[in-house]
Amino acid sequence: MRRIGALVVAVVLLASWTVPVPAAQTQRGGIMGFIAGCCFGVRTAGAYNDGKEIHWREWVMLVPLVNIVVSVWNGIDGMNGWTTRDFAAQYGGAYY
Repeated sequence: MRRIGALVVAVVLLASWTVPVPAAQTQRGGIMGFIAGCCFGVRTAGAYNDGKEIHWREWVMLVPLVNIVVSVWNGIDGMNGWTTRDFAAQYGGAYY
């Protein structure tokens, strides 16, 4: 009985500790902010919480094998000197 009680207390503590908190002022964050941070990194999470959307090239990075092609494509864009301003002109200001 003690083990069950300790398990319940541990589960409640962990559940209350991992509840995502919405970002201040922008009302973003939450579970999508959590996914953006875990899967795409702190820069994407910060941009998402600032009001930007997650670009399809970042979502594709979650797909095995396809992510290799997109990674090389991203690397080529970086090698060619593409900036955030260039991406915003091509894909729109909602993403960059």
